[in-house]
Amino acid sequence: MCPECYSADNRITPLLEPRNCLENHTQYICGTCGRCICIDKDEKREVQRWKFPFRTLDIAKLYLRTADVSTKTPCGIYEITGNKGRKSFKIFAGTDDLLTYLAKNKDKTCEQMKPLFQQESFHESPKTQIRKLSQQEVETYLQEQNSTHI
Repeated sequence: MCPECYSADNRITPLLEPRNCLENHTQYICGTCGRCICIDKDEKREVQRWKFPFRTLDIAKLYLRTADVSTKTPCGIYEITGNKGRKSFKIFAGTDDLLTYLAKNKDKTCEQMKPLFQQESFHESPKTQIRKLSQQEVETYLQEQNSTHI
């Protein structure tokens, strides 16, 4: 597992529409393994992508590093349950942010009220970059992604 971006697969992201994401969104480029993680804001909601709910804990872990970097603190992944029993996983900077979210979303609960996954501390990585990729970088990354996921 990469000590910086918490993934065992350095080309697993982007998960959805990888070409579109790599060509059009700002990427967090892991200084250790080179994995690109979308750190852009969603155009419609004006919210960073790491603030969205995730279907699984493993998928949420893939975006946790962008939350840590955005907030400069070790964020946590919490299991959220809707009133119909549907579970999702959301990243919060801390319990206060979780409580604010739950107060605004009365149909949601968090049974454990503690993160399922969180790093002990936040560390900057000197080789990390946050920027849009060049077209050549996009092509190289997509080729590497395709060759590792066949």
